[in-house]
Amino acid sequence: MSAHKYELMLIADPELDERAVKKLVDTYLETVTNEKGTVDNVDVWGRRKLAYEIEGKTEGNYAVVNYTAEPATSDELDRLLNLNESVVRTKILRTDAE
Repeated sequence: MSAHKYELMLIADPELDERAVKKLVDTYLETVTNEKGTVDNVDVWGRRKLAYEIEGKTEGNYAVVNYTAEPATSDELDRLLNLNESVVRTKILRTDAE
């Protein structure tokens, strides 16, 4: 298998401050780096209004991450993020797909 480029959009609990969101993202990105993947860019957008209510929340802290990893590593990252109660929503897209 070969590594692919991915984009992760993560919406975290609005109660977290920007530093806590950055720390949360960095913690989970260790999954990528431990599996010999690379983190290309981390962009924390901060608190934004959600398009629709999710789990009773109308706002969330957004973060967008570009990384390169094996598909199995990306699957594991998604699994771990979905187990965390501070993570409201995630979406992982493969950006190099043709």
